Amino acid sequence: MECDILVIGAGVLGFSSAYHMKKRDPSKRIVVVDKQGGPGQGNSAKSEGGFRNIFTSSTNYLLADCSIDAFKHMEEEMGHDVKLEFIGYLWLFSQRQYDAIRPAVEAIVNRGDGVRVLTLEEVKKTIPCLVPEFGEDEEAELLGVEDVAVGVYGEKCGGLDADALVRAYEEEFVKLGGEIMYNTEATRLMLKPVEELGLPGEPFVWQDTVVVGAETSKGEILAEKTVVAAGVWAQRLLDPLGLDSFQRPKKRQIFAFKDQKLEPFFKMEGLNEEGVMPLTILPKANILFRPELSEGSIWLGCADDIGRRFELEEDPQPEEDYYTNNIYHVLVKYFPCFEDVRPMNMWAGQYAINSLDETPVLYEAPGICYVGAASGSGIMKADSLGRILDALVAGEPEAELFGGRMFRVADLGVRHRHVEHEEFVI
Repeated sequence: MECDILVIGAGVLGFSSAYHMKKRDPSKRIVVVDKQGGPGQGNSAKSEGGFRNIFTSSTNYLLADCSIDAFKHMEEEMGHDVKLEFIGYLWLFSQRQYDAIRPAVEAIVNRGDGVRVLTLEEVKKTIPCLVPEFGEDEEAELLGVEDVAVGVYGEKCGGLDADALVRAYEEEFVKLGGEIMYNTEATRLMLKPVEELGLPGEPFVWQDTVVVGAETSKGEILAEKTVVAAGVWAQRLLDPLGLDSFQRPKKRQIFAFKDQKLEPFFKMEGLNEEGVMPLTILPKANILFRPELSEGSIWLGCADDIGRRFELEEDPQPEEDYYTNNIYHVLVKYFPCFEDVRPMNMWAGQYAINSLDETPVLYEAPGICYVGAASGSGIMKADSLGRILDALVAGEPEAELFGGRMFRVADLGVRHRHVEHEEFVI
């Protein structure tokens, strides 16, 4: 089989890239392959689906802010119900934490977009079920749980249905004539000499080489350009060629709760029109809440960095005792309403962690382009990354993001990489 562009990976980055490339030139034959049986079944649809434009890095801010605008356009103008909910994003900090990042917060607030600092009294008024101060609580001291002093709130943030978003890109790609092959595993990238001599053992070290497609479980697919957007599995394809994916896989888990004790989370005033708890990050252990409005549940995750090993798992499973023996003890200090509440559902996925600068990577080698290492922010930056990948394939130095803002493609590359250190990392 032959095509113009082969995209390996049917997640949100693969389909966003495929859609924007097909939109640029509908005459090109673009084929998306994935070993799973449908869109986003690797890790995209396992995401918590949170989005935010609260970043200290101007690069991360631009990637996310333009993508959020694109998602809003998809829902309001293109007819895709991705369940975009602007319920806001609230970071809770202790005084020690806030003092350490105060200049970064002030820069974010000065940038605008509805980001503001909440005093302790405002936090108490907005979230009456939160226990922000612990006094002489010895157990809280033992756990290292600190008093809440400040909140940083962003309006242009919230949650969406990650599965619906991937399917929206898939649908638009197919409308343009794009082709998809599910249940098709790419097992090896094919490397050949630019000028074949027909000698056994080619390519030799003295020959210029190019990636010409991939071997798959359904045969060879030849392509003028191969795009690897396979998330945590990208390293399996790139490592044999000596190409770097700049990411390591790490499991992340989501626990879902639905209980009458948690109704206060859906009866709050002052921060969003829905009157619910915004996506909220606690000062301790990077515990993140997200109210899921369609089912009236609370989704909870935790970014356990040190202590959680890098490991590529074929079918990652959640660990209930990770909640009951770890997260729970900190959680009930801040929110006693969670006492004796157990998850009704749980699942696990894998982040493609770029542990150097927490910012996505895109680069090109002969015959191949790579997009990945999104560190768990692939959903919220997906539209921008798809547009930048499209520009990279087209050989353009800049990509036009949604809304007309421009982005220098090389900034996310390797040789001329230019990204800022990010202070707001989950």
